[in-house]
Amino acid sequence: MDRSQELQAAAARGVEVSLRRFDLADVDAMMVWASDPQVAAVCRWEPYESTEPLVAFIREVVLPHPWFRAICVVGGEEERPVGAVSVTPTADACRAELGYVLARAHWGKGVATAAVKRVVATVFAELEGLERVEALVDVRNAASQRVLEKAGFRREAVLRKYCVLKGQVKDMVMYSFISTDPLVE
Repeated sequence: MDRSQELQAAAARGVEVSLRRFDLADVDAMMVWASDPQVAAVCRWEPYESTEPLVAFIREVVLPHPWFRAICVVGGEEERPVGAVSVTPTADACRAELGYVLARAHWGKGVATAAVKRVVATVFAELEGLERVEALVDVRNAASQRVLEKAGFRREAVLRKYCVLKGQVKDMVMYSFISTDPLVE
């Protein structure tokens, strides 16, 4: 079974998502999660209070980014974004860092897992030289760890006192998915 067939089989068993590029018209949909303090609590950014800085973020960061996609639930409201996922290349061409965020209304429904599965099914063919996608997760964010594990990522290590996030030193868990890992259905 090739990767495309594996992805289709996985979609048939659960929620189906599509990933597409953002455009400026997505600002209101993005504001739903970007302004939510509970969503922002585990992210590097603070909740947005108005759309102007969010439009600037979309224009200056999202649109020129090599792999930043809107997560849309298939069959949902006109492919309106309910979250975002990015794969950001590192200084080493073979590695990139995965990041994702999802509107709280879609937590616990398999949307993030479906999006991450779709990412690993496509990103290796889209980013030249990519061999490894890695994700760093706060040790206290059990839900995000489950998303990665369900999508086939391997837990590699706990990185103690790894970074400062919102003024606090955090322990982070390193996960990875390499190009030869089997896709999870």
